[in-house]
Amino acid sequence: MSLYVASLNSGSNGNCYYIGNGKDAILVDAGISCRETEKRMARLGLSIKNVRAIFISHEHTDHIKGLPVISRKYNIPVYITQITLQHSRMVLDQQLTQAFCHATPVNIAGIEVTAFTKHHDAADAHSFIISHSGTTVGVFTDIGNVCSNLVQYFKRCHAAFIEANYDVDMLEHGRYPYHLKNRIRGGKGHLSNNEALQLVQQHRTEDLSHVFLSHLSKDNNDPVLAEHLFKSHCPDLHVSVASRYNESEVHYISAHQRQANHTFNYRELHQASLFA
Repeated sequence: MSLYVASLNSGSNGNCYYIGNGKDAILVDAGISCRETEKRMARLGLSIKNVRAIFISHEHTDHIKGLPVISRKYNIPVYITQITLQHSRMVLDQQLTQAFCHATPVNIAGIEVTAFTKHHDAADAHSFIISHSGTTVGVFTDIGNVCSNLVQYFKRCHAAFIEANYDVDMLEHGRYPYHLKNRIRGGKGHLSNNEALQLVQQHRTEDLSHVFLSHLSKDNNDPVLAEHLFKSHCPDLHVSVASRYNESEVHYISAHQRQANHTFNYRELHQASLFA
């Protein structure tokens, strides 16, 4: 009836998101080292031995950096499209490599993962929704614009990691060269704070309880600014920023008891024996 979610890291220096049901879990992307992934999960009271699969969104280094070692060390299957694998130039165990397709659910120990295509400057980029017993969480980062696919799957979510990469004014007046600014804001780069907010305001349903602002730029955004923007316009939502420097807390998401949606710290998780 619920999912437990955490960001292990979120930003251009590495992306990795944990979604589990208390017994089994999946990772979306593996963009930090195996050792750092282990350390951060341990601090949260999560066991990497419960991870049944890793889903890869695209081939950029900040989403795959730790993948070969993690998959090999723990014998974890990797779900990745053939095009992404080719462009990544990674060497993965073929027996642990599985393909996925747009809009075709994959069942992992009762956790259903559905990928969909998006606009991003990668070879075959996808985002994901993850569902279990009626609860759905989205991982929507590295998105160039709010397309119909994103709107369709966002509307199904009770919680979502949503990219809020840059503040428009900070990017415009920042130190980045013009071509890089255009790459970021050009429709196949990243979502701005305002674009992410517009997605939430225009397309959220009453079931949405949590928004985790993700993949914030180190140079072109400010976590305090982004969080304040969302909280001021969406006071009924739980809004927090997924850090580019450390792991988030573990959040409990339930489809049927919105008032029960809250945050656990790792001591509570151990006491509740949710991740033994």
